[in-house]
Amino acid sequence: MDQLLRVQNFTVSRDGVAAGEDQSLERPFGHDVDPGRLFAWAGATASWPGRTEPGGTRGLDDYFTRDFSHNIGAEIMGRNKFGPQRGPWQDHEWQGWWGDEPPFHTPVFVLTHHARPSFTLSDTTFHFVDGEPAAVLARAREAARGKDVRLGGGVSTVREFLDAGLVDTLHVAVAPVTLGSGLRLWDSPEQLLERYHMDVVPSPSGMTHHLFWRR
Repeated sequence: MDQLLRVQNFTVSRDGVAAGEDQSLERPFGHDVDPGRLFAWAGATASWPGRTEPGGTRGLDDYFTRDFSHNIGAEIMGRNKFGPQRGPWQDHEWQGWWGDEPPFHTPVFVLTHHARPSFTLSDTTFHFVDGEPAAVLARAREAARGKDVRLGGGVSTVREFLDAGLVDTLHVAVAPVTLGSGLRLWDSPEQLLERYHMDVVPSPSGMTHHLFWRR
């Protein structure tokens, strides 16, 4: 396949939780989930885009952070990743969590059942789309102009595209924390083995990187 649909750097706890319930403006990852605990591995790397001081770790974790944007031409994300609002858009002032310089640098397709005009911030254009996963992926591939498409999350969106058989590769970073409750990507990574090959690579940071590709 010329254009892959890729899940990259998707981080879960050792019990498969990627986010909590009851997302809000104050708690973007929901109740009882501290994103600092899950994503500390990426923020510690030398290639973390938000780094303001020199230094940072090298090695395996840094490789995955550095590879995040390689050959990506578009992103698909769920509405909950874009913002905490539910239902019809009350206004268009909310333009995502990322400020005036979103980190995507590509077209982004936000899944929603409620229409909203596209808008552009810096070099990222957000499109709001309603449709079946295969149809949304077709639009994203066209916008990616021959490059791959990243499936950015959240949990429900990744599971929806997995259930539709559309995901080609996954990198899931498993953090050495147990959250106990929340939105789970899986009960066990072995659930994907009927459809995917899997390599498991431990990192000195304590993270365990799970790499999946289609059988």
